[in-house]
Amino acid sequence: MRPLEEAEIEPTLRSEVQFFKGPLGVIPNSVRTIAHRPEIARAFTALNIAVMQCHGAVTPEFKRLIGYVTSYVSGCRYCQAHTILGSQRFGASEERLNSVWDFEQSPHFTEAEKAALAFAHAAAEVPNGVTPEIESRLKATWGDGDIVEIMAVIALFGYLNRWNDSVGSALEDLPVSAGERYLAPTGWDVGKHR
Repeated sequence: MRPLEEAEIEPTLRSEVQFFKGPLGVIPNSVRTIAHRPEIARAFTALNIAVMQCHGAVTPEFKRLIGYVTSYVSGCRYCQAHTILGSQRFGASEERLNSVWDFEQSPHFTEAEKAALAFAHAAAEVPNGVTPEIESRLKATWGDGDIVEIMAVIALFGYLNRWNDSVGSALEDLPVSAGERYLAPTGWDVGKHR
């Protein structure tokens, strides 16, 4: 599917989707494709803004790392590149960017972060892999409001993973560079997102 050029996006929506330039430097092709139906794009943008706002201990950088783990499990290379770029733009250290795919073994994540990333990994599996042990580990380190924010990120990227992989959204230059830089050890490449 052809992403709309920015000038083709309905004017009010065009203003709303400028939000994505902050965390990503671009309006993603996924959003520009959804914009063929402005009301869906408007609702998606509002949901994205709400999910990525931080009201507790889950930081903007960590929300993108949760999105990365979710996308890694689902195999969406488009979202893997976007989330690693977003994490970088929100201040993730080189060590965290280079080891998020192996977070359980990494000394660069706290036990609370490892619990959240393990939950994201299990929640993204099909069938769902969340066990009572994974849930207990999460609840031992995060409050209910933070768990809602963590789960919202996982669910948002579940939507995006299916959208981008199904329509083969073309990956933009900035996320391609971030993917090549940080995700090579996972076997990442652009794949169908050319």
